[in-house]
Amino acid sequence: MQLTRHSDANATLCSLIRSLALRPGFVDTRLAQVQVLSASHYVASSPQIYEPSLMILAQGSKLARLGPRTLEYGAGHYLVQALSVPFMCETFATPQEPLLGVSVAIDRIVLGELVQSMGLAPDRAIKAQTPESMTSAALDEAMRDSVERLLRCLHDPLDCQVMGQARVREVLYVALRGPQSGVLRALVEQQGHFARIAAALSYLREHYAEPLSVEALAACANMSASTFHEHFKRSTLLSPMQYLKRLRLLKAQQMLIGEGLGVAQAAHRVGYQSTSQFSREYKRHFERSPGEEQLYR
Repeated sequence: MQLTRHSDANATLCSLIRSLALRPGFVDTRLAQVQVLSASHYVASSPQIYEPSLMILAQGSKLARLGPRTLEYGAGHYLVQALSVPFMCETFATPQEPLLGVSVAIDRIVLGELVQSMGLAPDRAIKAQTPESMTSAALDEAMRDSVERLLRCLHDPLDCQVMGQARVREVLYVALRGPQSGVLRALVEQQGHFARIAAALSYLREHYAEPLSVEALAACANMSASTFHEHFKRSTLLSPMQYLKRLRLLKAQQMLIGEGLGVAQAAHRVGYQSTSQFSREYKRHFERSPGEEQLYR
């Protein structure tokens, strides 16, 4: 009986997502914080970077590889992406059973308001160690129901206008009561290193095309350069400059494929002064030249 109920619930989520997924990949909805995702074929492991979000899958599955860790998440789990960290992602889907999911952005301001409303005392365990920036959690009944209410809301313009933000808050609230609440609470522990790194990453994502130094990013996090470097690498598995390079290359890939920009244009827009250096680093990272991306469009 329990399995049947979960199967029916997932079928409902699939139906609600399918009608919003107007094309493959991530699709915007009436709410800026929510996107739906679909794929109808297997996608080999490739570099990705997601904004801080909850990724709930109703069908299909993904493998996320972050350094030595491998996380599998599908219809029975959701991914908590606390920090915007580059990782390798493999997608499992077929035309008969496409991948269907929904992404809900993690807003640190809303998260902080919820933690305060819940009266949660600071968690000493959070400060004792840097939490994992990417984790998976079981898609329990509470999360499944809150996501269903959010998706139903997206289908009705008036519901979305009046209740949309409340539905997003509800999903984040349910996540805060779930098994991965620690990593979410760490994002709003203002004195904690994890929250400071999150603030620096947010600044970095907005200014990635500008000349940036470790010292400037450390100042943004209110840390010394050495302490910032240590905690940044512990949180993202990359040094700040390695992260910046990967972010620029991933942004350039989006411009080459999604916007059809030329190689020199994309290189300049993401902050490279030398097109030849950009091309070398791009090929090293993606195992194909930026000019070849036109063949994958």
